[in-house]
Amino acid sequence: MIRALWTAASGMLAQQLNIDVVSNNLANVNTTGFKRSRIDFQDLLYQTIRPAGTSNTSGSQVPVGIQVGHGTRPIAIQKMFTQGDYEETGNPLDMVIEGDGFFQVMMPDGSIGYTRAGSFKQDSQGRIVTSDGYVMKDQITIPQEAQDIAITSDGTVQALLPGKTSPQQLGVIELARFTNPAGLSSGGRNMYFATAASGQAITGTPDSSGFGTIVQRSLEMSNVKVVEEMVNLIVAQRAYEINSKAIQTADEMLGIANNLRR
Repeated sequence: MIRALWTAASGMLAQQLNIDVVSNNLANVNTTGFKRSRIDFQDLLYQTIRPAGTSNTSGSQVPVGIQVGHGTRPIAIQKMFTQGDYEETGNPLDMVIEGDGFFQVMMPDGSIGYTRAGSFKQDSQGRIVTSDGYVMKDQITIPQEAQDIAITSDGTVQALLPGKTSPQQLGVIELARFTNPAGLSSGGRNMYFATAASGQAITGTPDSSGFGTIVQRSLEMSNVKVVEEMVNLIVAQRAYEINSKAIQTADEMLGIANNLRR
């Protein structure tokens, strides 16, 4: 009976973490470039009371053994890098990666961050930066007198300058992709960082082999589906409730055994 108490308790702890993951997904439903997380569970060790295939007293082989599980535990929280919906903004520095790839951003410590959030801006020097002021790794500078900014699907940044009849190329935006993007480490602020699990970044120009294309004047919204997360929330709540009922039932049975009289 004590086994049932701990087994059900492991289920309640697992569902608490499940609620945390779903809550974070819902909290970021309007976060640009956010990718929802999914939690995976696995069962714990089993106590083998009678192995399958052993012989009984009559010499016959037992076809099915007796194994009792000891609950569950979270084993992974995985980012789901499916494409989010697009929102047209009209801002020339807003970009969407249609397909595989990440924008590369220089962090203050010299490392490189990777993001799907394409809400870029200009700083006082004309450099393309994130909302936190982190400079894009390509370090493309837009002249102050530029009249129009165009970003093609292959990442070429062009601007029309005064006195010119044709746009001038300012640089090319390179993207990065990973063999295992689910292995990236989330650093907050819409940033991901490479790990040993994700592998090293593979860089290249948009619209080339394995890389997505860039869509200007639009943003990729969160890929969180509110209805799906609400269903997950209900399922997690009911699972938590039924595990608490299992603890209550085990406690009542222990109480019955404790109150036995001769």
